[in-house]
Amino acid sequence: MTGTTNGHSRQPETGAVFDAVIVGAGFAGLYMLHRLRGLGFTARVYEAGGGVGGTWYWNRYPGARCDVESMQYSFSFSEELDQQWNWSEKYAPQPEILSYANHVADRFDLRQHIQFDTRVTSATFDETAKCWQIETGRGNKVSAKFCIMAVGCLSAANHVPFRGREDFRGPLYHTGEWPHQGVDFTGLRVGVIGTGSSAIQSIPIIAQQASHLTVFQRTATYSVPAWNAKLTPEYRDAIKADYPALRAKARARPTGFYFPFNMKPALEASPEEREQQYEEAWERGGLPFLGAYGDLLFEKAANDTIADFARNKIRAIVRDPATAELLCPDNVFGCKRLCVDTGYFETYNLAHVKLVDVSKTPIERFTADGVEVNGSEYKLDAIVCATGFAAMTGSFDRIKITGRNGQTLAEKWRAGPRAYLGVATTGFPNLFTITGPGSPSVLASMIQAIEQHVDWMADCIAHVRDIGAATIEPVQASEDKWVEHVNEVSKVSLRSTCSSWYVGANIPGRPRVFMPYIGGFPVYVQKCNEVMSNGFEGFVIEGAAASNEAPRVRLTERWRVPLDIDVISPAAIAARRVPVV
Repeated sequence: MTGTTNGHSRQPETGAVFDAVIVGAGFAGLYMLHRLRGLGFTARVYEAGGGVGGTWYWNRYPGARCDVESMQYSFSFSEELDQQWNWSEKYAPQPEILSYANHVADRFDLRQHIQFDTRVTSATFDETAKCWQIETGRGNKVSAKFCIMAVGCLSAANHVPFRGREDFRGPLYHTGEWPHQGVDFTGLRVGVIGTGSSAIQSIPIIAQQASHLTVFQRTATYSVPAWNAKLTPEYRDAIKADYPALRAKARARPTGFYFPFNMKPALEASPEEREQQYEEAWERGGLPFLGAYGDLLFEKAANDTIADFARNKIRAIVRDPATAELLCPDNVFGCKRLCVDTGYFETYNLAHVKLVDVSKTPIERFTADGVEVNGSEYKLDAIVCATGFAAMTGSFDRIKITGRNGQTLAEKWRAGPRAYLGVATTGFPNLFTITGPGSPSVLASMIQAIEQHVDWMADCIAHVRDIGAATIEPVQASEDKWVEHVNEVSKVSLRSTCSSWYVGANIPGRPRVFMPYIGGFPVYVQKCNEVMSNGFEGFVIEGAAASNEAPRVRLTERWRVPLDIDVISPAAIAARRVPVV
């Protein structure tokens, strides 16, 4: 290998052979690389960005931060790492999370195996050689027995093809592809298109700089205050004193992170009791607000009570009644990704901030000087597109992935993504998808979901090596059964009832399929454990005399915990109504 070892200046590799190629150097790619190296495998990571961090490398928009508390939004595989790293805030901001990713890369000496600024363009399974041929935009042509997609669930920016985009003379930004040097909006007339998570985080900060801010809203979004704060050394030390216990409790929860959860049904409480419960949960803030009662995502009448509470909060905060009503969502609370904010609704009380409703009269076109809606032109100096991502499968769409018989993954997934356990798909041997469609992924704490997948995949890959096998891939019937189960469980939850990126509704022409597994993280983990314990049941292993024998468990032992149905309320409800496969 030529060039330096920092991953930037290497010459393109041609003809190199690896045990595994990993696509992406976010948290998933970093951890996969660490685990495979620890098991003695050779591996190369190709990363399109100029550094590690994945979504936290690209998403540098103002106010970007995590919505899971930082003491839990971190790797749990290393007690030393837990003790060494100190988070500064309750909800870590993007620069700090990126620093953490860089610390992990350095702490475990991972950079020498990563090529940055290198986008994988194709991955083709060679049926004769039983390996993957991987090519990149920089001219790399290498082969690997295993190809592991660590491309992220929210990493392919959704660029809405507004008419006349090229006519606008000012700068145009996307929150998911923010300039690394930052943007100064001081004194500018700024337009923000979209009111999802990135908009809700960035709008209060942009409003502090802009001379005038116009927000174009198609769909109102529920948001709960973060009540972010600096972490005291005493608080950090208390958690670090028994970090493993917190991690274990988190793994037993449907979301993969721990917070107090009230399992009682909202409809069994009196209106006064509900009001008090919601008020207390609101004062705690953040995503745990959805844990105020156990039936909020399963009973529409129960959900109506928390939705009414949230709308009343908006009306109490926003002084202009007409603006307040526009900001009040009319869909199911928590149906779309619940947002967490700092001063979002208060921003609309500022005289220089205007909300424009584009739900019935969409943006017609960009002009040289702004945006035209319903015959009126809004003069703007800069435009921010907070239009989200092609979630779950968008990053796969950017790569031509070809499996057996010349079938591409895009062709197979045309009617919606199909994968067994969200980790592998029939017809594509030795291809693994970290937090892929059909796994908890975005409905769980992402780092914990990543760790569980990586540990499972690493044990699987090691088993294939142990028995001298050539390939492993799902049996078609097993994949079909799992996809059917994912779809059935999704119908139990109110989350499947609205047009969200969970079902691909934000991208025109996409099939409406609920992509993440909603049955709960512990239920899913138990299923993965059972599949492995039963000799990778549902997979076909070829090229070895002993095919489906029980493997040697190396890394997944920490995920083999008793399934306590009483502490995973949403999953319990789903699992009791729909059989766990």
